Amino acid sequence: MAGMPSRRWLVRGLLGIVVLSLVLLSGVLALSYEEPTLKRGVTSTTPDSETVISSQGWHAQGMSLPNRPARLVSVDENGSVNWTHDGPDDRTNWFYDVDPLPNGNLLVVNPVRGTTVVYEFDPESRERVWTERFDSPDIHDVDLINGDELLVAGINYDTGSTSNDSVFVYNRTTENVTWEWQFKNHYPASADDGIETKDWTHVNDVDEFQEGEFLVSVRNMDQVIAVNRSTKEIDLRLGSDDDHSTMFEQHNPSYLDGANGTPTILVADSENDRIVEYARTGGPPGNGSWERTWTLSGGLNWPRDADRLPNGNTLVVDSMNHRVIEVTSAGEIVWEMHAPWATYDAERVAHGDEPNGPTIREQNATGAVTVHGGSRETVLPSIPAVVGGVVSATPLPGELTELAVRWNHVAPWLKPTWLPTWAFTVLGVGLLVSLGWAVGESIYQRRRIRRRFVRTVGGVRDGLKRR
Repeated sequence: MAGMPSRRWLVRGLLGIVVLSLVLLSGVLALSYEEPTLKRGVTSTTPDSETVISSQGWHAQGMSLPNRPARLVSVDENGSVNWTHDGPDDRTNWFYDVDPLPNGNLLVVNPVRGTTVVYEFDPESRERVWTERFDSPDIHDVDLINGDELLVAGINYDTGSTSNDSVFVYNRTTENVTWEWQFKNHYPASADDGIETKDWTHVNDVDEFQEGEFLVSVRNMDQVIAVNRSTKEIDLRLGSDDDHSTMFEQHNPSYLDGANGTPTILVADSENDRIVEYARTGGPPGNGSWERTWTLSGGLNWPRDADRLPNGNTLVVDSMNHRVIEVTSAGEIVWEMHAPWATYDAERVAHGDEPNGPTIREQNATGAVTVHGGSRETVLPSIPAVVGGVVSATPLPGELTELAVRWNHVAPWLKPTWLPTWAFTVLGVGLLVSLGWAVGESIYQRRRIRRRFVRTVGGVRDGLKRR
């Protein structure tokens, strides 16, 4: 028993060294970190037009958090800022989808305190041409079609006993909803977490990719579907509920016409931290299958948009790295713009909302590639990569790695802007170790005090007996 105290102090010393090391490592990482700012990155190629970028921003308790702005940014061909456009002053607001219009203006989706504001914005005058409002508080995507119709991805958080999420068409001339497609009429009530959840589908994107055909991103069901306006049938479906190997809570899919009319979908596979492209093979809907023809990964953190440009490159919104990058089919970054905070959408103005560049097959560049280049390449591996390597031999490698991925997406919303995610994580681990140490010490001391109390009481009792 004589060795017990020394072992206890040895454990305490080791714990102290671990905690101190974690705190010091967090400090070193923080000192070497460059806080995200609006600035140019790599520009080894010159775009053929300006780029417009939307940043979501962040807020808490109705107040915008410092250094986490929601805004639109116009960037010229050389990466210099033309102009910025902020949301309403002193109000909670977000920027989501932004679409270049044929007349040179922009269609902007700007949720503001319990409602979604949609407007045509004139970049020259910095004024709104017209404005519409929808009661839903967090609509992500609205497209202008047929001159006076707004095609809306209708997230409806204020649902009753069952979800009212839908895709609908609002006619600005008649001021009426003229067409609606409700998800509860086409999906089982058991899909995802059930139809009674407040955010059942989280439908985050809709585009008319050809006349009368709407491409819809059903985020929570991990699917991209094509809905026929006339028949209301689902003509195409990529992915299925909880099939995370195909897609996992994706954003902003694009439909590309492949060789011989092959349906091809390019999509930001957000929770899998990658961009993927799928080509349809094998015949009409119901009889064919999808083949993944391209995967872009490595260093991306929650990408939420990907557009294929006419030159064959892909414009990618790397949201939690707060940047927009143009990459070649081989994954090389040839253009980069840092645009915090929580970048959401990016468009090359000359090519409109959907550039529809060549597919990967048409470029003879199929396969899996890794993002490389850029102004902030780091020697540090990603948190999911480290965790995945550590837990590979445990009973739950997939679940623990997925947890690390989720943390990597959530941590930037929680941490101070001046602290890198790795430093924030290391500091958090240090605090957890300290907390565990404190709990262990309290349990040990309580037992120790109890033993002393029992010995004391026993000694008093024995003394009384001897008397």
